[in-house]
Amino acid sequence: MKLSTFAFAASLAVTATVTGAQELKFANFTPPFHTVNASVIEKLNADLSQETGGAVTVRGYHGGELGAGPVEQYVRAVQGVADITWGLPGYTSSQFEKTMIVELPGVVPEGKCGCDALWDAIDEISGEFPGTIPVGLWTSEPNIMIMRDKVIRTPADLQGLKIRVAGATAAEVATALGATPVQMPINQVYNALETGLIDGVFTGSSTLDDFKLDEVADSFTIGAPLGRLSFFAVMGEGSYAALSDEAKAAVDAAIGREVSTSAETAWNATGEAGVARARQDAKNTFVDLTPEEAAAFAELVMPVTESYVAAVGGEAALAAMQK
Repeated sequence: MKLSTFAFAASLAVTATVTGAQELKFANFTPPFHTVNASVIEKLNADLSQETGGAVTVRGYHGGELGAGPVEQYVRAVQGVADITWGLPGYTSSQFEKTMIVELPGVVPEGKCGCDALWDAIDEISGEFPGTIPVGLWTSEPNIMIMRDKVIRTPADLQGLKIRVAGATAAEVATALGATPVQMPINQVYNALETGLIDGVFTGSSTLDDFKLDEVADSFTIGAPLGRLSFFAVMGEGSYAALSDEAKAAVDAAIGREVSTSAETAWNATGEAGVARARQDAKNTFVDLTPEEAAAFAELVMPVTESYVAAVGGEAALAAMQK
C-alpha cells in the first residue's frame, strides 16, 4: 500500500466535522484499567482538549476493539486503522534494533529515566519509526523474575527453564543466564504460566497489577540486572496531516517528553504497588538479592549489552542515551 493511500485511510480515521471538531482514535490492546489509559490516553485527551477548547479530543478504544493483536499495533497507525497506537518495540525487534538498546542491562544511567534516554537519542533512532510521528517513548521499571514453582537465587537455578521474553534483547539476557527464551505477547503470559507452557517471565513488576500475573506465579526474584522493557506511542503521518494547523500545533505541544514521563512515572508506581500487594500473599516467595548475589548475574549478562550494541551499530545511540 502506498503512503498516499495510508494518508487517505488515516484521514478517514480522524473524526472531523465542518466546524473543525476532531476525535483521535487511540487503539489500546489492553483493558481500560491498564496503566497506559490514565497516564497516556487520558492525559493526551485532557491536554489536547484544554489546548483546543474541546475541538480536538482523544478516545481510547480498549481491549483490542480496533484490532486484537499487540504485534500489529504499529502498522495500525501507519494504515490509519487508528490515529494513535501504543506497543512494544520488542514485538517487532528487527525494526527497532537501536531503540531497544535502552532495554539492555546497564544502559540507563543511575538516576536517569528511560524516557529521557530515549528522547536524548531520538536523532539516532527516529529512522526506526517510518510512517509515524513518535508521541511517547518510555521504559518500564527494571525487570524482575516472575516464576511459577521455581525459586531463583543464583544463575544456576535458571538452567534449562523456559522464560518468556518480550523481544530480542531480553532473549539474549535469558540465554546468557542459561535459560531458554520463549517470545510471546504479554497478554498470553497468564495462560502460559498457568498451564506450565513457561516456567517464568522476565518483565516489569507492573504486570502484577496490569496483567494479574501474581495470580498464577508464586516466586519473585528482585535485584538481578535484567534490563527493562521499552514502549512507544505513535501517530500515523496520515492522521497528523489530516489535522488543521491549530490541531497540529496542539498535538506538537502535547507529545514528547512530558507524556513519556507521565507514562514512565505511572509504570513505576504500578510496579511498586504490585510488589507491595504481592508481598502480603502468604503463597508467594520473594528473593531480594544482595549486591553480591546480583553480581553473579551481572557477570553473565553485562557482556550481552556490549555485543548487542556492536552488532547493530548502535554506539552513537548508546552514547546519546547515556549522556
